[in-house]
Amino acid sequence: MARMYSRKRGKSGSKKPMVKKAAWVKYKPNEIEEIIVKLAKKGYSSARIGLVLRDQYGIPSTRLMTKERISKTLKKHNIYPEMPEDMYNLIKRAVDLVAHMEKNKKDYISKRGLELTESKIRRLAKNYKGKNQLPKDWKWDPEKAKLMVK
Repeated sequence: MARMYSRKRGKSGSKKPMVKKAAWVKYKPNEIEEIIVKLAKKGYSSARIGLVLRDQYGIPSTRLMTKERISKTLKKHNIYPEMPEDMYNLIKRAVDLVAHMEKNKKDYISKRGLELTESKIRRLAKNYKGKNQLPKDWKWDPEKAKLMVK
């Protein structure tokens, strides 16, 4: 399937190895869950928690060990943020692009990037509204986004 905006196919992404065992991990699932909760309380996002678990604790996959994703663990402990992480990252990118466009009015490439980012935000919001992860009356507004991100 072609990409949405570039009309190119691109190379396929990397795949996880077939081996579903990590014999070197000495942590039990409840210990991994405690580490996830501790890192989340420090303010780390779920993607960052996964990186820390991989790099510092030697845990290749939390799904392999605990049978659930990091976000599910955070939801179970009521630590998951009200806005999904991918949506937050897109909003943050859009706010940064708006700030860049205020300084550089003739940067048309960035203007196109802002249009694409806002389009992604709207499409993702439509998806999350259907899943009840965002309120039904949520609407993309760049001014409110500045307050949300800062």
